[in-house]
Amino acid sequence: MSDLVGFYPGSFDPLTNGHLDVIERACKLVDTLVVAVGISATKKNPLFSHEDRVAILEQVLPAIGSRTNTQFRIVEFSGLMVQSARDNGAKLIIRGLRDTTDYNYEMQMVGMNAQMAPDLQTVFLPSSPPVRHISATLVRQIAEMGGDISAFVPQIVLKALKSK
Repeated sequence: MSDLVGFYPGSFDPLTNGHLDVIERACKLVDTLVVAVGISATKKNPLFSHEDRVAILEQVLPAIGSRTNTQFRIVEFSGLMVQSARDNGAKLIIRGLRDTTDYNYEMQMVGMNAQMAPDLQTVFLPSSPPVRHISATLVRQIAEMGGDISAFVPQIVLKALKSK
């Protein structure tokens, strides 16, 4: 029997406690989770470089893998997410939902992805209540204005910001 591979795409700029919540719970569904860091040519003013985001994930994921007995692969992608999921052997696409705004957007994506890749299934994981309000976009904006983001991100992100 082959391992079930899940695919969790995102920008992870920055990696938040909400992302970690989804990752931890996705581990209950799959044997291997591919965490796919998107490369966007249009995203302006990233908080972290692509390389820094990958490095942060490389430091955080082993502890989760040990705790959940899940294998991780960190990959980058810049084209169609469904093609990257297929290329990495995934059968499930994992998406986190915070609210109905996320749901409406994600449902459109599911429909489009299903047309392009009917062999892939999308699984929505609602955010846990303590992290439901966390948005990487808002965290990035708070950080850019010098605000305290320590309640929203893992310590490794704070350390990486200080070293910038």
